[in-house]
Amino acid sequence: MTKFKPFIVLAALLFAVTLIVPSLLVIPFTEGNVSGKLGEELKTDAKKETAAEIPQGPAIEVGVYRLAQKRVETVPLEDYIVGVVASEMPAEFEEEALKAQALAARTFIVKQMMNKDSVELPEGALVYDTVTHQVYKNESELKQIWGPDYKWKIQKVKDAVNSTRGQILTFDGSPITASFFSTSNGFTENSEAIWPNSVPYLKSVESKWDLQSPKFNGREVFSVQDFERKLGVKLPNDSTIGTVTERTAGQRVSKVDINGKVVSGKDIREKLGLKSTDFTWERKGDNIIINTQGYGHGVGMSQYGANGMAAEGKNYKEIVAHYYKGVEIEASDQLLTKVTAKK
Repeated sequence: MTKFKPFIVLAALLFAVTLIVPSLLVIPFTEGNVSGKLGEELKTDAKKETAAEIPQGPAIEVGVYRLAQKRVETVPLEDYIVGVVASEMPAEFEEEALKAQALAARTFIVKQMMNKDSVELPEGALVYDTVTHQVYKNESELKQIWGPDYKWKIQKVKDAVNSTRGQILTFDGSPITASFFSTSNGFTENSEAIWPNSVPYLKSVESKWDLQSPKFNGREVFSVQDFERKLGVKLPNDSTIGTVTERTAGQRVSKVDINGKVVSGKDIREKLGLKSTDFTWERKGDNIIINTQGYGHGVGMSQYGANGMAAEGKNYKEIVAHYYKGVEIEASDQLLTKVTAKK
């Protein structure tokens, strides 16, 4: 019997090994799952593939000239985007509309970083905090404005900005002029109707959703004397005012003949402070009543139109593709690298 003992011992050892080795293989993975380390690593790797998650880094900052305080406030790029979206679009809007606004805001500032416009700025500033560039308010100001609604509003805006992080709109590889406005008259406008140049991606498109905007209709009343003074015209003695001789692609007033003087719809809107260049007027006694449709210059993305599209289930990519023709959504990291390299 003793001669079989080595075999019995060997068999016992082999049996023990078969039990122990699988346990040794399983333990590290079990601990990884429990601690969350394995999940975190996989999640990080997945993020690298998404343009929306490209980190901007601490070096990317925006110098904002705060007009009221008369000082430059330097903020990280994405914080600046949050402050713009929160100031330019109601937080109550649909999430996809807020994402589209974030994309437009980020595109604007990246384009400004690469090539500043002709607006004169104080030293250290890249933009003003007004409609001259983009309206911006920091979180302290937003707390005062929003009051008890601050927490959910700022979180909603931040979520929209973060979900588009690192993304901008480009045309032929360059950031676009991502203009936007409040409400159209049912159509957006060709760029050349407002600005000197024709821009291929800023073309008139239908925007039916705007008809439901609370800002769609407007009305202004002027005395005949104020009307003549502001426009530099002399009205005829009868009840007429002027004749529209030309309309834009967006069905707004392009030119008006007022008693022999041709005035552009753009000048009339600016000099009279009208909400839109889509207007009608009538003369009642010593007053002129002007009714408008739409609110803003009409070029680019309509904010209320974007919200209407989002409410119908369209995502932010579909929204920007509708309002900016032929553009692409690209990662901004390479362009921003060029910006920081110049510093």
